[in-house]
Amino acid sequence: MRILLVEDSKVLRLATGRALTRAGYEMSFAGDGDEALLMADERHPDLILLDMMLPKMSGLEVLKALKKEPATEAIPVVVLTGLSQTNAERLRGDGAFAFLAKEDLALDHGAEPLLAAVRKIFTELPRAHPVRKQGPHS
Repeated sequence: MRILLVEDSKVLRLATGRALTRAGYEMSFAGDGDEALLMADERHPDLILLDMMLPKMSGLEVLKALKKEPATEAIPVVVLTGLSQTNAERLRGDGAFAFLAKEDLALDHGAEPLLAAVRKIFTELPRAHPVRKQGPHS
């Protein structure tokens, strides 16, 4: 499974990416909103883990842009944020598949809570999640 991690904190990006790679996920990374949109369009990940506080454009702007584009609209986006849980419903309304609060993941105490959350999300993804088909001219 391919995951795009969009996180502006280099420390969190490296630690989270390392843990997910060790768990067998194919990772790609973006440090800001512009890069996230480019990477999503190029890599077509199976899941995007999206921080809300990003430079250049906010995570919310990235989420809305992803959901407007036919090439990326079906990619499930999981919002990673330090913001309050009260934003979860609004973010789901904007197209987020799930919401993970950074404090609940306790990333400073190891990766297991994050890995468990990602495994659970992959089991909850709709079976109809479109698989990218390669044609003879792709």
